[in-house]
Amino acid sequence: MSILESPETYRLLDQSGMIRHLLQFPEECQRAWHNATSFNYPRDYLKVDKVVIAGMGGSAIGGDFVRRLAMLENTLPVWVHRDYGLPPFVDRNTLIIFSSYSGNTEETLSCFNESLRTQAKKMVLTSGGKLKSLAEKERIPVLTIDYEAPPRAAFSHSFLSLLGIFHALRLLQDKSADVKESLAIMKRVQEGASDKTPLESNLAKQLAADFFGRLAVIYGASLLSEVAFRWKTQVNENSKSWAFHEVFPELNHNAVVGYPLPSEIRDKVMVVMLHAPSLHPRISVRYQVTSEILTKAGIRNKRVEAIGRSALAQMIGLVLLGDYVSYYLAMLNRTDPTPVAVIDTLKSRLAQME
Repeated sequence: MSILESPETYRLLDQSGMIRHLLQFPEECQRAWHNATSFNYPRDYLKVDKVVIAGMGGSAIGGDFVRRLAMLENTLPVWVHRDYGLPPFVDRNTLIIFSSYSGNTEETLSCFNESLRTQAKKMVLTSGGKLKSLAEKERIPVLTIDYEAPPRAAFSHSFLSLLGIFHALRLLQDKSADVKESLAIMKRVQEGASDKTPLESNLAKQLAADFFGRLAVIYGASLLSEVAFRWKTQVNENSKSWAFHEVFPELNHNAVVGYPLPSEIRDKVMVVMLHAPSLHPRISVRYQVTSEILTKAGIRNKRVEAIGRSALAQMIGLVLLGDYVSYYLAMLNRTDPTPVAVIDTLKSRLAQME
């Protein structure tokens, strides 16, 4: 029997309770959406022509998803800034959203401090820390995240809060119906991916088994490009495993040439291709042909289909599925998915070198 079928596995390995965040994901998405759409925004925030979302890691990826939705609608430019300082194009018509779950991310604090010398409109999305204190001192609006979790497990808030901000400020089309559909899709994903659902009918467990002992490579395209990146980072942090992601059609202009060598890697790679029926028809053809090339090269590969009507539902449904995959892979790797000791060490060393 697979260890994924034993309740004892989860009791012994998930000592920090990551499963709780997976179970609460739909409800936290709904709560984050409500908090953001009912927030009292300054009236002049309706008058912006571009948005910068400053953040790192799990606090920045929500910005990637909102940027993608804005691109799909051909609306205003959205820039996700993962760095110190500020982009040079920031001006009085720019809205800067500083997203840091902890409120202590040094790159984001650097952006915030530099922004005080500009006339840009500003707001903060955080659970507290230095960022919240500084923003309150400067009388900058703060949308508080009242959910305790590792930053990557607070994706429900880092994404849906931003989506709610864009909705309330009319920077995107009305997303109310899409959010409602997404909640239903997430419930369906949870039912199929539950730890109580046996391996033979549980796609998340099956994919975790496919990744176990292999290098995880995730492909996506268009609205699923950021989802592929999310899968990659979750495998890194939850499963404590190497992973990479690439996007169509770009990967067809380089990655496919590298499949044959080194030959020793072939049996140690698993490629998962995230696909949605809404993708451009020629992109779907590329998925098919690329799968044939991978198979011919002796590399395992599998296509995973998004469900739902709206882009939002397709994206977030696959996000939740990927979170479950990385969770089950952590169990197979016999590791607690929550701690990220290496990142903690890195931050500590950086603090010592200030």
